[in-house]
Amino acid sequence: MTYRLPPSSPRPAGKQDARSGDPGPERLHRGLHSRHIQMIAIGGTIGVGLFLGSAEALHNAGPGLLLTYAVAGVVIFFVMRALGELLVYRPVSGSFATYAEEFIGHWAGFATGWSYWLMWVVTGTAELTAAGIYVRYWWPAVPQWLPGLIALAILGVANLAAVRLFGEFEFWFAIIKVLTIVVLLVMAAAILIFGFGPLGETASLSNIWSHGGVFPHGMAGPLLALQVVVFAFVGVELLGVTAGESKDPEKTLPTAVRRVIWRIGLFYLGALTAVMALVPWNQLDPHVSPFVLVFAKVGIPAAAGVVNLVVLTAALSSCNSGVFSTGRMLHALARDRHAPAAFGKVSRQGVPAAGILASMAVMLLGVAANYFVPEQAFAYVTSVATVAAVFTWGIISSAHLRFRAAVRAGRLRPVAFRMPLAPVSNYFVLAFLGLVVVLLAFDAETRIALYVAPVWAAILTAGYFFTRRSRAAGPQDAPPDEEIPEPSRSR
Repeated sequence: MTYRLPPSSPRPAGKQDARSGDPGPERLHRGLHSRHIQMIAIGGTIGVGLFLGSAEALHNAGPGLLLTYAVAGVVIFFVMRALGELLVYRPVSGSFATYAEEFIGHWAGFATGWSYWLMWVVTGTAELTAAGIYVRYWWPAVPQWLPGLIALAILGVANLAAVRLFGEFEFWFAIIKVLTIVVLLVMAAAILIFGFGPLGETASLSNIWSHGGVFPHGMAGPLLALQVVVFAFVGVELLGVTAGESKDPEKTLPTAVRRVIWRIGLFYLGALTAVMALVPWNQLDPHVSPFVLVFAKVGIPAAAGVVNLVVLTAALSSCNSGVFSTGRMLHALARDRHAPAAFGKVSRQGVPAAGILASMAVMLLGVAANYFVPEQAFAYVTSVATVAAVFTWGIISSAHLRFRAAVRAGRLRPVAFRMPLAPVSNYFVLAFLGLVVVLLAFDAETRIALYVAPVWAAILTAGYFFTRRSRAAGPQDAPPDEEIPEPSRSR
């Protein structure tokens, strides 16, 4: 079986080299610099799942939530290392959908691309839902759906501009989110050491275990919180989608992947530990962001309002990433004849405008969900997004297994950037993801995702057989939007 074009193979007639400077009608522009990639990687891991979803998770799981985040963080680390190895092998914009097609089969490529598109559509919807909740902090009378509608329109304009402008937006969005968590950590350290402010007398690390223990609800709490925790990590794989528009993917992407583990430790474990040390977990409101609540209790004037603005920015940033990624995934699907050809075109600015606009139109359904069921909208969309994310991460791990098998068989050469402990780590990831799906059935709100999954599978199957006729109409050209590089030699 041939897995890729050899490095010496000529490009198909009529296709320009990806680095030639001539974008062509179907090629994405490599306009994302290293600083963009690094901050997109950081910003993609900090969103509504941490700032808003952690409130109810802490209420249900107590301090044991830290264990859930730690185990899930290890799984995400392995997923990203597997993706990083595949990205070094072949840095393409289709990323894991392309790897699924190459190493597993056409149906896997089709299902992965469309499932990832669905994941970001519903994730974007969740972020729009969160935006409505945050805006009502200042103006309670505003309908929850209205801020989401306005935000979607603004983000649409941003994403239809050049990809470098998108990178600049995400760079500064991420800076704001990172600075907020750093301020929280510094403030918590100062209060715990010197006893500053209103929380100085009650703040203590012992708050983590002295209010019912680390597992006040037993192990059921941390297990049932797994869905929210997994959703919090949705977006970490966005690095793969940026591969086709990164200026130096062979260097910038592995660097970003290597830093995933400390980001998880700092932004999730560190931030939640600080929150529970300052305010006991059983005094947190499950309906209010714990970050907003902590800053309000510190006694800094307008601190809660400022943090609410920051978490609003986080929601908009994550939704912005969703609009970006859905457009690119539709572009990759069209390139492989898994989607209408119109989605494979790019505008004069080098962005897949048709795919972006189509994805935004579907996101409007999320705004409608906020209108009809504002109380349940967040739980519904996060559950569906979790199933789609689990499927995507499972495909990444499975494609990596096939890639390693091809390397062992001598069909491909190994690359310098390796996933540790493979294939044991691959099987660990797949077992963990299976557990997440099973646990969704134990909660009435998350169970809706298991009802949606077979319907989505049926739609995918029907769509695949419909598009297969188009694929059979003629041979596939090599992807027009990227140069296929020679794999790095192992060190």
